[in-house]
Amino acid sequence: MNNKIVGLVIVAAAILANAGWILPGQHALQEQVQSLQAQTAALTQQAQASNDYVSIANLQASYGFYVDKSHWDDAADLFTTDATLEIAGRGVFKSQDRIREYLHSLGELEYGRLYNHMQLQPVIHVESDNRSAKARWRSFIQVGHLGKDARWGEATYENEYAKQDGVWRISKLHSFITFYVDFDQGWNKGAVGMPQKKENLEPDAETTVKYAAFPDVFVPPYHYKNPVTGK
Repeated sequence: MNNKIVGLVIVAAAILANAGWILPGQHALQEQVQSLQAQTAALTQQAQASNDYVSIANLQASYGFYVDKSHWDDAADLFTTDATLEIAGRGVFKSQDRIREYLHSLGELEYGRLYNHMQLQPVIHVESDNRSAKARWRSFIQVGHLGKDARWGEATYENEYAKQDGVWRISKLHSFITFYVDFDQGWNKGAVGMPQKKENLEPDAETTVKYAAFPDVFVPPYHYKNPVTGK
């Protein structure tokens, strides 16, 4: 039964019910209509959740591409006006304006600079209201300057998102650095210290989670339960 026929059946049933007419089989028809309405609502919810998943994935991937190329204003525009950003041990930056200031402090793209932050392995959960969501990501990092230094790194994100005026934005970005090592040394010979506060740029609040990166052991907290056991 296509959508047009379902719609006609629902309209006809509503007219008969409002008129108070009782016809043979009407109750069965009403039950069918209610079942179709429930199925339609469920499918609509599933379609919306699927669209939201894709939108959030594209949003986070866009953030990664903008950061890679030092497009700081484009990256900052992806956040809500009251968003927060927390990376490594650098503290919390509150509001889109402060996030924009932090991003610009990371420097501009120039000859010999590599600054890749690949956004990988998403686990996205959209709330039932379709207006907020949480997601866990992994960022694989390659940074360095030609003739100076080169480093590997990994960061696990636990982010939050909000839909405003029908558009998804980042409302909270929390990047946990899990390892940071020199390219030529690797993770078998030590590690580089985790980034701390930047000079001449004070955060709005202290780091919310105290931890140390590799070789210490730290697992960034999960926002979700085990999808099989529910634990």
